[in-house]
Amino acid sequence: MAETTLAGATALDGSALDGAVALRPVTAADLDRFEAEFAGPHGPGPYQWFGHTPTARPRQLHAERGLLGGDENMLSVTVGDTLAGRVEWFRRSWGRVDTSACWEIGIGLFTSARGRGTGTRAQRLLVEYLFEHTRVERIQVCTDADNIAEQRAAEKAGFELEGRIRRAQWRAGAWHDQLIYSILRAP
Repeated sequence: MAETTLAGATALDGSALDGAVALRPVTAADLDRFEAEFAGPHGPGPYQWFGHTPTARPRQLHAERGLLGGDENMLSVTVGDTLAGRVEWFRRSWGRVDTSACWEIGIGLFTSARGRGTGTRAQRLLVEYLFEHTRVERIQVCTDADNIAEQRAAEKAGFELEGRIRRAQWRAGAWHDQLIYSILRAP
């Protein structure tokens, strides 16, 4: 995959970002950095910390197919030449997979990349990439009902709120409501 970029980015406060936001294939070194950055509760933040989890699956999928071309996929997010995090997409289904599949996307940014518009731009780039390179009609995002930053990023990236999924996610010793957003392929 060629690098996908969005130049001329600005932070939420209106200042210029230090470079264009881009997506590129994940490297083994990126996986090392993801493990280091997201290893404890402070790295992924309060809405993405689910306790210590195995790291073997991403490495296995990277060795098999570069984390591309399957039901679980990942690209690295960069700002300029600096690794800033990752975007992921997973196949979901609202019926039979062969007729009702969509992508669900997720994002994990390093603490230093948050609050600067990087997440909005990365999600927009991923949507463009998926609509250009897959036949999917629908892309969705689920986020915690209290995660205002991701809600704003999803809306700025073009997603529309569809509703609340009650007590859908177990995290930090309690059940949490999720909000579901979607974007549809332009007719």
